[in-house]
Amino acid sequence: MRPFRVDRVKFAEFVTEKIERHPSIEIVREEIKEIPSDGVSIIATGPLTSDALTAEIMRFTGDDQLYFYDAIAPIVAADSIDMSIAFKAARYGKGGDDYINCPMSEDEYAAFFNALVEAKSVPLKRFEETRWFESCLPIEEIARRGVDTLRFGPMKPKGLPDPRTGREPFACVQLRQENLMADAYGLVGFQNHLRYGEQERVLKLIPGLANADFLQFGQIHRNTFINSPKILNETLETRTAPNIFAGQITGVEGYVESVATGWLAGINAALTLAGRPPVTAPQTSATGALCRYISSVETKNFQPVNITFGLLEPLPVELRKKHRNKRERHIVQVERALEAWNQFITAELQHVREF
Repeated sequence: MRPFRVDRVKFAEFVTEKIERHPSIEIVREEIKEIPSDGVSIIATGPLTSDALTAEIMRFTGDDQLYFYDAIAPIVAADSIDMSIAFKAARYGKGGDDYINCPMSEDEYAAFFNALVEAKSVPLKRFEETRWFESCLPIEEIARRGVDTLRFGPMKPKGLPDPRTGREPFACVQLRQENLMADAYGLVGFQNHLRYGEQERVLKLIPGLANADFLQFGQIHRNTFINSPKILNETLETRTAPNIFAGQITGVEGYVESVATGWLAGINAALTLAGRPPVTAPQTSATGALCRYISSVETKNFQPVNITFGLLEPLPVELRKKHRNKRERHIVQVERALEAWNQFITAELQHVREF
């Protein structure tokens, strides 16, 4: 199955236009510093929530730590990649030529690794505790865990034979298309917080990127999120007030995940205002699994999460025995989720259309 790509700029423009033209939506463009004390509010700020609203959310939730550090990967101009060295291919030949790959020999990897771990990073503020999101660690942090860690992570060469040799390289850097025009490619898994000059120096050691034109360097930024298991129900309502949280601030990662919680939050806000009970998404669906996770997972080390099959309810024993192949089990899980979602839309949300 080919990966699904979205042009972020066009998507944002499309959503903005739809909202601005909707007759039932009034847009008020001003800074919100306080959570309203009356009515129902959906709090969907993030990831860069202002200091004033962050302080208000901390007061409201009673939690004094509301952030983790996330990082952005560099992007290079497509025409600056040396395609006499790099090659187009998807891992194991699955998905066509959706990626550009930069193969590395053992000596090239050693030079890159040494330059990376010695490169200077942008210092964090002294008063802020470093909390990395484990699924989005900066490459220099990954490298410090061991010399071969990158080769078994974002630089894994498995399934990517170099056309020049017919063999898998010692390591490989993948670049993913960033927009519909295919003139920009992002370095997959290469989020970092090195100084810009250091990034350019180190990343140009990657074969095929010696003359790379960087459209965007890697960056580090603070993401704000709440300790949802202590605060939220599966409906995304707070346990002490009629307010609702949605999106990245709840601890879900990714565009689709954030949109899904926003949709459910909107439904439940409308139901609450109409004097009706809120609804929970089907437990076997991706949305239901996310809401269950962020509202009930162990709170000691709560971290944001993307949707994975591991979050979905496992299949019954008889189905697991029948479908021993992981891919087959995943297909059954998807079919079960779609069926549950269709029933949910038909039965649970029928009355929403009334208002």
